[in-house]
Amino acid sequence: MRINGDHPWDIQVHDPIAYQRTLRDGSLGLGEAYVAGAWDSEQLDETFARLLRHDLDGALNQAAKLHFAYQWIKDRIINRQSRSRAFAVGERHYDIGNDVYEAMLDPTMSYSCGYWRDATTLEAAQLAKLDLTCRKLALAPGQRLLDIGCGWGGLAAYAAEHYGVDVVGITVSRRQAELATQRCRHLPVEIRLMDYRDVPREVGGHFERIVSIGMFEHVGVRNYRTYFDVARRVLTDDGLFLLHTIGNSTTCATTDAWTDAYIFPNGKIPSAPEITRALEGCFLVEDWHNFGLDYDPTLMAWWHRFDAAWPELRASYDDAFYRMWKYYLHASAGFFRSRQGQLWQLVLAKRSRPNAYRSVR
Repeated sequence: MRINGDHPWDIQVHDPIAYQRTLRDGSLGLGEAYVAGAWDSEQLDETFARLLRHDLDGALNQAAKLHFAYQWIKDRIINRQSRSRAFAVGERHYDIGNDVYEAMLDPTMSYSCGYWRDATTLEAAQLAKLDLTCRKLALAPGQRLLDIGCGWGGLAAYAAEHYGVDVVGITVSRRQAELATQRCRHLPVEIRLMDYRDVPREVGGHFERIVSIGMFEHVGVRNYRTYFDVARRVLTDDGLFLLHTIGNSTTCATTDAWTDAYIFPNGKIPSAPEITRALEGCFLVEDWHNFGLDYDPTLMAWWHRFDAAWPELRASYDDAFYRMWKYYLHASAGFFRSRQGQLWQLVLAKRSRPNAYRSVR
């Protein structure tokens, strides 16, 4: 890989300011320089896969020592995923416009990794993921399911329609709540706009099953134990809890600065040790399934759908948004292709659960 080289993954620098921004601000500067048009790559996803295979993201941030130190200190002083900040990611990311997500996602509106083992299309992969999730939870008619971070209601609708459960879904996105309510209006599904910490007080009761898909990345290490305590409090003694989350192959002290600034404010991708430490004494891990490589084709399918819809979307969004979204999706695909990014589904239970759990794939 070379700067201004001949390979499709080589970075082509159009403005020398790209060097200055990257050396000064690390990954934040690299991303901002791309959005500004200072550099390009014909195969951006592979550019990032190759950078991350050699852990050059860490080298970038070490070069930008002042910015990295600021991020490190901020993450330790401030609880960036506190109750008062819980709705920020909804307002700044999920509420940008349902038109973007309706164009980019499959008909189930699933904004998380598909399951591609036997699938050849995005919709088939997402339906396979939804059904895999329901089977792992051993859903049965009459059960009550809590969906923490329900998005646009894809899993809630699927579980209610195909497995006969009653669902309460919660989200911190106003637009998600509105569309999910509309999409689930003929099903036994209730959608609420609320923070997970308010479930015991505002929802109450107990649930035989809990699911959380693609929401744990917004919880933050300081709040992991609180999150699991909330789930434990409302889960029945013989219940099951499925946690679906992006994972990092290593424990990182800070969040990627560009992603934090422009895509997922206050996000934090967990590592396996961070999760298991928070689970200790709270839940047993009945099953741990990694299908992180499936996120690469999921993200690239999203990109192709978004790119195809851009002629209609550009009336509402500018060219900087297009480059920002392209950078986000391609960098994310490279993250998983490099194997730094993981996708985990954990099935959790209390020690009081009497029945042995059998893994499902």
